[in-house]
Formats: sequence, C-alpha cells, structure tokens
Amino acid sequence: MVWGTTYVVTTELLPLGHPLFAGLLRALPAGLIALAITRTMPRGTWLAKAAALGVLNIGLFFPLLFVAAERLPGGVAATLGAAQPIIVAVLAVGVLHESPSAWRFVWGVVGVLGVGLVVLGPAAGFDIVGILAGLGGTAGMALGVTLTKRWGRPEGVSPTTFAGWQLTAGGLFLVPVTFLFEGMPPAIDGDAILGYLWLGLIGGLVAYVLWFRGITTLPVTSVALLGLLSPMVAAVLGAVVLGQSLGPIQVIGFALCMAAILAGQIHPTFKKTQLALHG
Repeated sequence: MVWGTTYVVTTELLPLGHPLFAGLLRALPAGLIALAITRTMPRGTWLAKAAALGVLNIGLFFPLLFVAAERLPGGVAATLGAAQPIIVAVLAVGVLHESPSAWRFVWGVVGVLGVGLVVLGPAAGFDIVGILAGLGGTAGMALGVTLTKRWGRPEGVSPTTFAGWQLTAGGLFLVPVTFLFEGMPPAIDGDAILGYLWLGLIGGLVAYVLWFRGITTLPVTSVALLGLLSPMVAAVLGAVVLGQSLGPIQVIGFALCMAAILAGQIHPTFKKTQLALHG
C-alpha cells in the first residue's frame, strides 16, 4: 500500500528527468541506515546472493519504475506493474519447481484486468520507452522475489538486516550508473526533500523490511498478488489528491482486484470422494 504513493510523490514532488537519482536516493541512504542499526554484513555465498537480489529488487527496479512513472500516465504504469503475479506464477514453476497453479494464474489475470479498469482511461498514453521500462522493472522484481523465496534468509538474520543488504547493494549499483547517464544531481527544493524522505525511509526501508518478512512467510504467488494493492492505493490518491474521478467502471475494477487479492491467499484442494453403498 505504501508503494502506491510512489506515483503521486514522483509526479508532484520530485524533479522530473532524474529517475536514476530518485532511485539512488530511495535506496542507498535507507540501506546504510539499516546496516548502521543492525551492524551485520553478508558473508560467504550471501555476498553474491545479496548483491544479485539487491540489483534485481532495487538497483534495476527503482530507476525503471521512475522512468515508467515519468513517461507514462500513472494508470498505464500501474497496469504494467500489475502483471507481476503472472510472471511470478510462471517463474515459480521453473525456479521453485512448484506445480503449475492455474488458480493463481487465472486470478493474476483477473487482477491485471481489474487494475486496467480502475486506472486506464481514454487519455492513456503508450510511450514505447515507458512501456519497456515498466515491463522490464516488473520482470526484474518478479525474478528477484522468486529468488528471494528460493534462497530464503540466512539463519539469525533479521528482516531489517536483509532489507539493508539489498537496499545498499542496489544503491551502490546505482551510484556509477546515475552519474554516468544523468551527470550532476538536480536542484532539490523543500518539496523534493519531503518526497525523497518519504520514498527512502517509508517507501524504502520500512516497506522493504515488511516485504521481505512477508516473502519468507507466505507463498511467493500470494505475496505477488498482494502487490495489486499498490495501484489501488495510487488510484485512490489520484482521486483524493489530484481530483481524478472514479466511476462505475473503476468500482468494478476495484472489486475484481480485491477478489484476486483474497483468492490468491487461498490454497484450494480438490479431493475425490467415494460413496460406499452397503446392501
């Protein structure tokens, strides 16, 4: 739900044209704060694993998210992000060796349809760079979520430490990339400071601590379907903060999304019953 605030904060508070810098400020300070609190560094094979997860979940996802948010209407960007449960359902078969779940795949499609009804309108634009960025970020984080579930969390490592490793790794990845492609940082005013603080401390540190805690506890496809709450919150904020209207079609979309989220937490079992007839 906190991640649903990203779109309105990006468009209303942050300087446009600097998606890499926005991703950097969202990741690295939050990661360093977490490491300063926990004072625990990855060791052994977890040096490489934490780096890989940090790049997938943070280093690639953050800037691609901001590119999509800047170049596309929030509704289009949100709909692309809503495809993550479908990608995760497919990856769960190949990476986690889970049995294919038609149940969660179908509800993932229903969730995308619901998000589309809520946030897409006649004015929706389809910038190719924005669409590729949105799909790339969604696919990268879907792989990161799936690998996080496969590798788990080292014994004795808290969710705060785990989030700190990944935020720091993703932030360090973004440092040279940001200055190579964007040059010097933009001028930052009071609104931008508030935006970066919100995205870094709340949308970064707090949200990712909770997120990685949930991934290790719940089935990965169930976690991915909870991500549909993000575009729902974005749509509500668009109505409340930006004065965007919500009509009957949006209400239907909300209902479909909530149904998909709830159904994704259910694990249906189908058992055959036999009737014995006694004479």
